[in-house]
Amino acid sequence: MMAERDNRRVIVGLSGGVDSAVAALLLKEQGYEVTGVFMRNWEEQDGTCPAEEDYEDVRRVSEALDIPYYTVNFTRDYQERVFSYFLSEYSAGRTPNPDILCNTEIKFKAFLDFALKSGADQLATGHYARLCRDARGVHLMKGLDGGKDQTYFLAGLTQAQLDRALFPLGALQKREVRDLARKHALPVAEKKDSTGICFIGERNFKKFLMSYLPACPGDMVDERGRKIGRHDGLMYYTLGQRRGLGIGGRSDGSGESWFVIGKDLQRNLLIVQQGEHEELYSLSLTVDRLNVIPREDLPQSFECTAKFRYRQPDQPVFVELRDGGAFVRFREPQRAVTPGQWCVLYRGDECLGGGPIDTTEPLKRIHI
Repeated sequence: MMAERDNRRVIVGLSGGVDSAVAALLLKEQGYEVTGVFMRNWEEQDGTCPAEEDYEDVRRVSEALDIPYYTVNFTRDYQERVFSYFLSEYSAGRTPNPDILCNTEIKFKAFLDFALKSGADQLATGHYARLCRDARGVHLMKGLDGGKDQTYFLAGLTQAQLDRALFPLGALQKREVRDLARKHALPVAEKKDSTGICFIGERNFKKFLMSYLPACPGDMVDERGRKIGRHDGLMYYTLGQRRGLGIGGRSDGSGESWFVIGKDLQRNLLIVQQGEHEELYSLSLTVDRLNVIPREDLPQSFECTAKFRYRQPDQPVFVELRDGGAFVRFREPQRAVTPGQWCVLYRGDECLGGGPIDTTEPLKRIHI
């Protein structure tokens, strides 16, 4: 086993939520010299951003823990490294995962660089994940709370980034985190967990996106090419989407719901289907840019498990490494595997890494 670091100075990324607050609490109890830092990543124009409320919670938590705290502004980095990518991917008809990019480019790059330059030795967050350090490097392991494990969002990190990371909540269940917050009278003990993409929050996603990507209406057609309705722009819809299509009253007599099963970018067509049929499933996918976390070389081909979206149960797959990317074949057909989302690989509880899905092989091709 690698020797544990002797240095004890750590910056904790405080979000204003219960998880990061308890992460700071645990580190202080373990004897670390803890400083709390609130990252401001988004500047809202209409006053709906909860950043001020979150910072007030950070202030109250820090005072309760008797630790120093301050704010660092990364809005420019976020715009350039995350949000611009988010918009370009949606413009191309894909569905990106900005939370993964936020971890790789902001929290564990811009923020980590800031922490180290500020004299800290490590950076801690409230992610539910574990780290195992040995002679072969750092291994990213699933959090013990299967319902909260967040290694999916950390799959883009490198050995160098993980070597400076601490995840104090990895061995805890969410209920234990809440109990600790109550026991120590932390002011965010009962605060509701945030949901959705950080810069959108609880707002209507389509309405938010339309304020940055102008509408480009077109026809909504079924798998036979019959016009079913109109869409506002292909970028506002994602594969497998059921709600918000505006065609609930139309029917082929089956009474089944309509789903998005494809996009024709050349003809600006949104392809929908009534019921969950073969066209919604895939047999395999490709990843052009695969981030591999373990220091040791992976075999050219191997079997493991994978997730294609957060909270999905692990799926058995066969992986073939190809020129910095990978071909991933599924043991069973998978529903709504979406280009732009991440395919994340696992070997048991260890996260091997992952990358954005480039192409998929449908179980049944759509011909219009």
